[in-house]
Amino acid sequence: MSQHKEVKLVTTHQLLAMKQRGEKISMLTAYDFSMAQILDGAGIDVLLVGDSASNVMAGHETTLPITLDQMIYHAQSVVRAVKRAFVVVDMPFGSYQGNSSEALRSAIRIMKESGGHGIKLEGGAEIKDSITRILTAGIPVMGHLGLTPQSIYKFGTYTVRAKEEAEAQKLIEDALLLQEIGCFALVLEKIPSSLAKQVAEKLDIPVIGIGAGPDVDGQVLVVHDMLGITKEFKPRFLRRYAELGDLMHDAVQRYIQDVKANDFPTPDEAY
Repeated sequence: MSQHKEVKLVTTHQLLAMKQRGEKISMLTAYDFSMAQILDGAGIDVLLVGDSASNVMAGHETTLPITLDQMIYHAQSVVRAVKRAFVVVDMPFGSYQGNSSEALRSAIRIMKESGGHGIKLEGGAEIKDSITRILTAGIPVMGHLGLTPQSIYKFGTYTVRAKEEAEAQKLIEDALLLQEIGCFALVLEKIPSSLAKQVAEKLDIPVIGIGAGPDVDGQVLVVHDMLGITKEFKPRFLRRYAELGDLMHDAVQRYIQDVKANDFPTPDEAY
């Protein structure tokens, strides 16, 4: 991209237009300045400051431990790097469930302190009041249905959701409800692709999938997974685009060898 070309910020309006003209939306997670700068520079449409930071950045088993303050810190770091992408910030577990005033307070803090462009919440009808309350403050909300990792202890497992008719029916109803109350987009995680296709066709708002097949309006992956920095996580839906973990491992080993052998620094690398 030339220096003089004006970079147009991605907006909720543009994401909707992308769905309408059949252009797929690209989305990845980001948690820090350096990575966000690379992803934004490459032309990603949406960056998700995911509560998956709890796993990949902090080493927790689940997304539950991450706090609102920590999410704001990650979001601030990402927003400072971004020139084009739309930045969505996950509301962490406990910051919106069961209390719509608490939800509004949390959402306002995220927007005010991080400069993010929108927020994402997990769940359907059961969090309707929280979403409605947040939307009244003019804050864009992205929904999230299917496998909702913050409810992992309820599900007991990270397997595919909504395979049974009743759960599939509720998911469709929830998706329509989220659109009706004013969400600008929806993430569907780990559901049968036939169901995801149905939802994407029923909704006017963009539907982004992760493990939801090809017939949705866009895709999202955790950046550490698709770059091969994390190794243990190998779900069927993940495509690795690089093996950075191996590259980094080798680079560090070469550095160690050079230091031990007194090959680094050379006279040229000294003052």
